[in-house]
Amino acid sequence: MAVNEDRLMEFVHRFVGDLGATMAAGSIVVGDRLGLYRALAERPARPQELAERTGTAPRYVEEWLRGQAAGGYIQYDAATGEYAMTEEQAFALTDPEGPIFVPGAFQLALGALKAEGEITKAFRTGEGVGWHEHDAEVFTGCERFFRPGYSANLVASWLPALDGVEARLRDGIRVADVGCGHGSSTILMAQEYPASTFTGSDYHGESVAAARKQAANAGVDGRVRFEAASAQSFGGGPYDLVTTFDALHDMGDPLGAARHIRGQLADDGTWMIVEPAAGATVSDNLNPVGRVYYSFSAFLCVPNALSQEGGYSLGAQAGEEPVRHLAVDAGFTRFRRVAETPFNIVYEARP
Repeated sequence: MAVNEDRLMEFVHRFVGDLGATMAAGSIVVGDRLGLYRALAERPARPQELAERTGTAPRYVEEWLRGQAAGGYIQYDAATGEYAMTEEQAFALTDPEGPIFVPGAFQLALGALKAEGEITKAFRTGEGVGWHEHDAEVFTGCERFFRPGYSANLVASWLPALDGVEARLRDGIRVADVGCGHGSSTILMAQEYPASTFTGSDYHGESVAAARKQAANAGVDGRVRFEAASAQSFGGGPYDLVTTFDALHDMGDPLGAARHIRGQLADDGTWMIVEPAAGATVSDNLNPVGRVYYSFSAFLCVPNALSQEGGYSLGAQAGEEPVRHLAVDAGFTRFRRVAETPFNIVYEARP
């Protein structure tokens, strides 16, 4: 075998980066849980000082700080021996309610990787692994991963991009949020549009229970209700707006879901479909964002779809045309892309 040394070293460098990132994921979650990032964002510190402020062991903190600095997640001043965070690092690492929150993504990744044995078996058998079969960290991490994007965009740009929907939300309409998980998207809408009422549904009962608690904590439980139901069985229509957030591609029967949504939607209603950002071809998705989504999809989205009846497995990088075809086949006559971010694309389907 003729090996090109330059190409080999290029690959080795990529491997070293990936291995470091894989192990760093655990340290990032540890830093979030122990408040290390938040304490360091307040003011620079040496390891002993940071340990005292966070009630942690200095030697562990020292090694954590060194690894974080090597990865570019914090700063190190060799002259003073102090570690610190830039405004940008603190912005992305310390505020779970902000528009970007990095630790949530790593919490989701670590939770998903706990199913490696089941996923390896599924690769051999072709069987599915249901969402409900994953570690609890998947559900919490998913909510912490997606909520910042919804918080930054849902009310500010996505809903206003729909034809006439925002004005109706302010006047008061009935909304169904299908596949709501822990209810972040449902609650964000309820907080912004107090004249409207909202029903969130998810087939995962534990997530529904968590959503009810979050709605109560947010003070919107009087206008929001949550039910354990699949996308093919939720009730309570007709609704003026139905939403699905990063959920359609996870379903084994998305066409059945689309048809049921059409049946639960008023004749002048709107279905807002939020899906992962993806290009039209595999080549279009061979980039860092595509890599993230393909990797999560292999562990979460495709296995969940294959665990359900229906015969579909769209995956997280399905792109626009498969979603359009599902909407048309379900009886929707109007479909358009209305908004996008680096991580999501928003579609509008109407009867």
